[in-house]
Amino acid sequence: MQTPISAYKRLTYYRKKSMIPDKVKEILKKDGIVAIATLGQDGPHLVNTWNSYVRISADGRLLIPAGYMHRTEANVAFNPEVLITLGSSKVEGLRGAGTGFLIKGKAAFITSGPDFDLLKSSFPWLRATLAVTPESFTQTL
Repeated sequence: MQTPISAYKRLTYYRKKSMIPDKVKEILKKDGIVAIATLGQDGPHLVNTWNSYVRISADGRLLIPAGYMHRTEANVAFNPEVLITLGSSKVEGLRGAGTGFLIKGKAAFITSGPDFDLLKSSFPWLRATLAVTPESFTQTL
């Protein structure tokens, strides 16, 4: 009989080079919301964006356009560790329709260069690119 801990480990993918699970890539192509949690001097903070806004860089980072996200940026400067959840009801999950992931990683804000330019061409309103290097992906649904 499996314990809840062994079941949890079975669903966690640890990042190897630029490997992002195919299920995450599928989710990003569907309607859904992304939540980004950071921790700063004033405590935790949560901000949202849309699945369709997230791009994957050639080296496997998640690139997210930042229009505002000023507190998120301050928190990342203090502590680069982030938690991200994303999901879609339109992608098959562990127990039927709908799936989601918890992503743990390290973040940085970029205001110039290729990663910034890539997103600026699609999102003219952005002021920075939030680049997240994932460390693990855990399927939660």
